Amino acid sequence: MQNSRAENVSTQDSEVFAMSFSQKINAFVKRSPARMAVIISVLLYAITVMIAPASLNIGAITSIMMLTLLLSFASAGQTIVLIGGGLDFSVGAVMSAAAILTVGTMNGQDGTFLQTFIIVMTMGAIVGILNGICTTKIKLPALIVTMVVSNVLTRVTYVYTAGSPPGFASPSFIQSVIGRYFNVIPSLTLYAVIIFGLMFYILNRSRFGRQLYLVGNNIEAARLCGIKVNRVKFLSYLFSALFAAFAGMLGAGYMQFAQCQMFDGYAFSSLIAVIVGGTTFAGGVGSYTGSIAGSLLMVVLSNMLSAMNLPQPVRNIVMCCILIALLTMYNRKKAVRQ
Repeated sequence: MQNSRAENVSTQDSEVFAMSFSQKINAFVKRSPARMAVIISVLLYAITVMIAPASLNIGAITSIMMLTLLLSFASAGQTIVLIGGGLDFSVGAVMSAAAILTVGTMNGQDGTFLQTFIIVMTMGAIVGILNGICTTKIKLPALIVTMVVSNVLTRVTYVYTAGSPPGFASPSFIQSVIGRYFNVIPSLTLYAVIIFGLMFYILNRSRFGRQLYLVGNNIEAARLCGIKVNRVKFLSYLFSALFAAFAGMLGAGYMQFAQCQMFDGYAFSSLIAVIVGGTTFAGGVGSYTGSIAGSLLMVVLSNMLSAMNLPQPVRNIVMCCILIALLTMYNRKKAVRQ
């Protein structure tokens, strides 16, 4: 009899401990999603090294850094849009179009960076303005608008290229993207400093950033505070397209060439990276630091699946299952809504 009671007590204690541990993990994820993303990334990289020991080298680590930076650039605008309560599925198409414009304008010739930059950013601005007008003035659903714009932009790039690569990035631009300082640090970090600084100012120091969080958290309360909600949402889509265009330009330098739809997958990857980093679909919560951590997690996860030498269909299934589990962990409700 005493043994039975002891066993019951032991079982209850273990259940309480398990519940307590689970609750602590859940609380940690909600309190610090960026740190959790980094921890998971380290664990996944350790698994990758165990599966393929050759992946533990400076070249592989540098490659992960560069891919993480590129995805974090694409996630910058997506972060702004989601914090404001919106959604942008045109990020990948904008990146692909920007890459094509980059190689088409440069055509392998140095001294064309400024011209290319103006053309690429103009294209991004046009897409951002179109997304912003359709969602704020015409009141169309952001999901539908950005997907339609993405589809139209893809068709335009096919017409522009006639289905073949239009050229190559210039040697100096390629070197500014894929070069390394001290044979370790990617020169892409120079662009990262600029983008990180801009994002920090926009989200943490600018009036627009403060209004963006208020709009995403409670749009009616923001209106009562005198905030021009449509203006804030319009600017969020404009910033998203501009950051995506610049990311696509850098992507062309990284790949050294461009083709239609080559970065279209970044629409999905950037969205997942931002959510895993702690930004919510509902808006009002998020940070760019979290998006960077989420980008690292996405890159390391993809690298691990590649190291396992799984067939592509199986790899996609495993990736989706893992992402669903991660998104379930990161599911969180906003503290303020009414």
